[in-house]
Amino acid sequence: MSSIAIFPCTFTPAHTVANALAKALDIKLYEDSDLLAETSQKYGTSIEKLQQAMHGKTSVFNQFTLEKEKMLNHLRSVLAEKLEQPDRYMFYGFMTALISQEVSHVLKVLLVGTRQTRIAAAITTGLTEKEAKKAVRSDDVKAYGLTDFLYKKEAYDSSLYDLVVPVELKSDDDLVDIVFQYFHKISILRTAQSQQAVQDMKLETMVESSLLLAGHKIAVSAHTGEIVLKVQKSVLNFDKLVSGLTSIVSQVDGVTGVDVKKSKDYNDSIYRQQNFDLPSKVLFVDDEKDFVQTVSERLISRDVGTYGVFNGEQALSVIEEDRPDVMVLDLKMPGLHGVEVLRQTKRVAPEVEVIILTGHGSSQDMLECMELGAFAYMNKPVDIEELSATIKAAYKKVSEVSEDN
Repeated sequence: MSSIAIFPCTFTPAHTVANALAKALDIKLYEDSDLLAETSQKYGTSIEKLQQAMHGKTSVFNQFTLEKEKMLNHLRSVLAEKLEQPDRYMFYGFMTALISQEVSHVLKVLLVGTRQTRIAAAITTGLTEKEAKKAVRSDDVKAYGLTDFLYKKEAYDSSLYDLVVPVELKSDDDLVDIVFQYFHKISILRTAQSQQAVQDMKLETMVESSLLLAGHKIAVSAHTGEIVLKVQKSVLNFDKLVSGLTSIVSQVDGVTGVDVKKSKDYNDSIYRQQNFDLPSKVLFVDDEKDFVQTVSERLISRDVGTYGVFNGEQALSVIEEDRPDVMVLDLKMPGLHGVEVLRQTKRVAPEVEVIILTGHGSSQDMLECMELGAFAYMNKPVDIEELSATIKAAYKKVSEVSEDN
C-alpha cells in the first residue's frame, strides 16, 4: 500500500494537513517523535542523541566521532523496516529526508510558505515580530542542517520532493485536497521496483552501519545486493583501502558484490579511518592560532581528534553546546583568563578533564589549577608524545567514569 511523507516547513498548515490526510485516508500518522522512540528502544540509544542528530547542528567533534552518521543510520534503519511493512502511513517530519528517493510508493510532499507569510503566521501565535523572525530562522537552520548534511541541498529544494505546494492564498482544505488529488491521480503504487528500493535502502543501512563501526565514513548505494562505495577523500594506498572495505562489506548478509570507486571530489582531503577507542573529542584552547593548528595536526596524526578555539569565551560556548571529553587549555589569553575558564568548566561540566598547557604560568597558577580539578599542568614548549600520552590518560579516566555510571 502507498504512503505520504510531508516535510515540516514550520508556521505553515503542514501539520494540520498531515492530520487531515491521515484521517481522510484512514492511515496512521507517524511523526518524528514516534521514529525517535522506536529507534531508541531498538538500539538502546538515548532519544536526546537521536534528536540532536536529526534536528540539531552537527558537533564540532563529529569528524572524529561520526556520531551523527551513526544516529542517522539507526533512524534510517528503523524507517526502512517501517517502509517494508504492508501498512500505509502518513509520515510527518524530518524523517521525510531519510526516505530513499527511489522508494516511489511514498509521495514526498513539501508545503512551503514565503518567509514573510511564515513570520506573519508566527506572530498570530503570540510572538513579537522580532521573536517570529528568530523562530522562523531557527527552524530553517535545523531543516537546512539535515538536508545539507545528507545531500548538500537546501531543505526546500524541489528536487527532494514529488510535490511542492505553496501555501499562500490557499485554505487548509485546499491544501488537503491538492495533496489528496495528486496522491490518487498519479497512482502512487507499491510496485516490485519500489519494494526493491526499500530492500536496497535497508541493505544500505546495514552496510553503512558495519563501515561506521569500523571507523569508515563512505558513501554507500545498493541495488539488488550489489554495493557501490564511493571514497570521497584521497588515500595513500587506495588498493589497500579497497581490500579492507570489501572485506567488511562482504560479510553483511544480502551483499552479492562490492565495487569501490573514487568520487568526483576524491582529491579534496586525506581519508582517515577513525579509531573510536582513542580520544576523539578534545578541545584545544589557545590564542596562538598557528600553534593550535600545528599541534592539532600532529595530534590528529596520533589518532587524537582535536577542535581548536582561540579564547576562553569560545571555549565555554563549545562546552555549553557540544561537550568535549578533554580540554587542553592555555592560561594567558586575551579576555577570560584560563584559570577562570577552568573554574567555570568544572562548575558546569565537572566530567570534562582539563589539561593546562602554558608558557607563562607560575607555581601559584599550577597550585590553583590543580586545586580546581585540572588533570595535569604542562609547560610549553611541550613534547608532542608527552602531550598525546597525557590526553589519552585523561580520556581513559573519562571513559572509566562513564562505564561506572
